[in-house]
Amino acid sequence: MLARQRQAVILEEVRRTGAVRVSDLVTRLGVSDMTVRRDLDALARRGQVEKVYGGATSATGRSTDEPGFEAKSVRQLPEKEAIAAMAAELVRPGTAIGLSAGTTTWTLARYLDDVADLTVVTNSIRVADVLQQRGRTDRTVVLTGGVRTPSDALVGPVAVQALRSLHLDLVFLGVHGMALNAGFTTPNLNESETDRALVDAASNLVVLADHTKWATVGISTIAQLDEAHVLVSDEGLDEGAREVLSEHVDELVLAPVPTRRTQPEVGA
Repeated sequence: MLARQRQAVILEEVRRTGAVRVSDLVTRLGVSDMTVRRDLDALARRGQVEKVYGGATSATGRSTDEPGFEAKSVRQLPEKEAIAAMAAELVRPGTAIGLSAGTTTWTLARYLDDVADLTVVTNSIRVADVLQQRGRTDRTVVLTGGVRTPSDALVGPVAVQALRSLHLDLVFLGVHGMALNAGFTTPNLNESETDRALVDAASNLVVLADHTKWATVGISTIAQLDEAHVLVSDEGLDEGAREVLSEHVDELVLAPVPTRRTQPEVGA
């Protein structure tokens, strides 16, 4: 198969699913890892895909663009793992917490295995599945109802009504973007209202956002920067962003990210 044919197949798969993994493409196309990466490089140079760790996603950028869960799940994987591990240290046994929908909060859910007697409220089907699969008998998982979004969040009046009657010790909020004037934002208007209800239920708000979320603005604001008691990001956050955020959030925590090991490309 010629390079342009492979790239056409890859582009079609990205358009269909929102994201592709290098490992899957190696199997599907019957070529080497390096060949797939060169094809992704070519597509990225033409602006047709956005390269991410381990694969590629659709090239987007509009304030209403909402990638699906699979597309977001392959972005900034080391950063999300580092952020989730640090955020999990904030959770104490016997508390009631909220987890918004999103791939970073979904990652956090996998780090909560050792927390006893925990009640978790979430509007994410994916988060609820992770927590319930762990099989702990001392855990209560509450899943709101609502209308399902492309990112597998449950939103709308049903979800908002369920959240308005709750009082949670700690809420972990994943966001699409963060900026000085816009605050913490989402590309989905209905999700914004639901996330706002989750924020209002919190005694303490912890926002989880990797460094790529800085200066990204979705169409709707969930909360202003100064509403966050803690913002957990990663050390990739630039100095300018650190200064701005440190002035507005109560506490800025930067998770160290393990250095990625890369191997030089050889051959053609």
